[in-house]
Amino acid sequence: MEFPTHLRGRQGNMSMAGVGSYLKKHTEALVKDVGLEAACSLTGKSKATLGRYYSDSEEHADRFMPIDAVAALEEASRYPHVTSALAELQGITISYDAERKNSPEGGINSDVIALSQRFAMLMAEYQQSIEDGIITINEAKRLLRETLALQHVLIDMKLHLEEEAGNGQA
Repeated sequence: MEFPTHLRGRQGNMSMAGVGSYLKKHTEALVKDVGLEAACSLTGKSKATLGRYYSDSEEHADRFMPIDAVAALEEASRYPHVTSALAELQGITISYDAERKNSPEGGINSDVIALSQRFAMLMAEYQQSIEDGIITINEAKRLLRETLALQHVLIDMKLHLEEEAGNGQA
């Protein structure tokens, strides 16, 4: 089976393996965003099974998380990692409103975790973007999106710190 032309990389050589690797990285980010224990509970899958979905091991190359599991995890996550990756592969831009009503607000500790996760995603996108020495427009857009997400986390963190300082807790 030949890979669809519109999904090929800048030199027309994006393989199914490359797409699989890209999706597995975003699947891992999704599981880590939700937390492994929570992901097991939400999907009914074991830690080992979830690990296989994002493993880059050759024996698990053809294993991907079922879409119903992705939907359940993305409902609980702070960002639709896999949906965003699929849209990106299709050249589609999606609009995501990160503000969800009735979502529990975290404090500084959750901000630090979110900051770490967002920074890791930014570095992963950067590493993938510079592999061939050229950052394309789509890659720059992904980097910008991750940078903006990182900025959003920093703003939340600043607001939480100001709130705690105002309460005399800092």
